[in-house]
Amino acid sequence: MTERLAQIHYDDLLPEVRPLADDILKVSSAALGGPYNALLRSPDMARRAFDFLHYLRFKTSVNKRLNEFAILIQARISNAQYEWWAHERIARNAGLSDEVMRDLQQCRRPSSMQEDERLVFDFCIQISLNHRVSDDLWQEAVTRMGEQAVVDLTVLSGTYVMVSMLLNATQVGIPGGAAEPLQVLDPLEIRQRLLA
Repeated sequence: MTERLAQIHYDDLLPEVRPLADDILKVSSAALGGPYNALLRSPDMARRAFDFLHYLRFKTSVNKRLNEFAILIQARISNAQYEWWAHERIARNAGLSDEVMRDLQQCRRPSSMQEDERLVFDFCIQISLNHRVSDDLWQEAVTRMGEQAVVDLTVLSGTYVMVSMLLNATQVGIPGGAAEPLQVLDPLEIRQRLLA
């Protein structure tokens, strides 16, 4: 897979875009790569997207382990190689178990989820694949997580659909030529496996 956009370099950015690049470089393990390489081609949107992503990654009301789990769910649904690669280590450091990640990576409902992980999995799968959740699931999520966390989780899921689309459309590769972590599956197969 050949990346569709040449890598932007800091020195090539207009002076008025460099403060945004500085902000990105403070938090991005990919430097100006990953989704930022594409986003920086639209600096106004990039600033807004960065601020939004910064909230969803670092200031959200959802705890880090569950937040990263939700991001990995979107990566798996979207066959988003780079997104999985970038967030697997972060999720592990946040306390998500390798067993849960391996099941999800194989496009299986994880068998060893903690109860809060089960709730996040069910919620994210339903909202992402059916674009809605049942009254019972909504009520369980609000009761256990609170309204703000459920709203944050919903927006996080949708935002990482956008990030996945951007990464897939621009064919962002994994740094160093490492193997792709996800088997690319047909969307219908993903849907059947994860809704089972």
